[in-house]
Amino acid sequence: MKKVCEIKLEIMPASDIDELRKEKTLNVIEAELFARVISGLKPVDKVYADAADTNEVTFKENILLNLDFKPEIISEHKADSIYTIVSAASIIAKTTRDAEVDKIQAKIGEEIGSGYPADPVTRAFLTNWIKKHKNLPPHTRSSWKTVKKIIEDNKFKIKTLNDY
Repeated sequence: MKKVCEIKLEIMPASDIDELRKEKTLNVIEAELFARVISGLKPVDKVYADAADTNEVTFKENILLNLDFKPEIISEHKADSIYTIVSAASIIAKTTRDAEVDKIQAKIGEEIGSGYPADPVTRAFLTNWIKKHKNLPPHTRSSWKTVKKIIEDNKFKIKTLNDY
């Protein structure tokens, strides 16, 4: 895909997400990132988006709010299973994310799992790290509900947790 498609990625560090989460929902942040990617690809007339918001129309509107031009936006849930172009973008995003998680794991020097909330390896890693270090591992969002739940469930006292 990388050989035949123009690809634009936006990777946002956990610390930036935490800062933005003080004022915005994750859905709004994601719509803003979609808009950045779209702006980097213009001119485009039509955009297909896998709606990150429960309301597909709201997601579309939030993307449009952040653009200085108005392409047609097809915003649907599960768009990656409907539109080939969204499937391709989803694969690129997932493999890029996995590679970033692998880099973090190599830097930390221990198994961190997939980084997804339901992953028991990730949850065990977070629990053990927080218990041992009394703070969050590098590249971890303090605004992440999974982290907040682990802290609450284990009654951990944390040195640094910006908005907990």
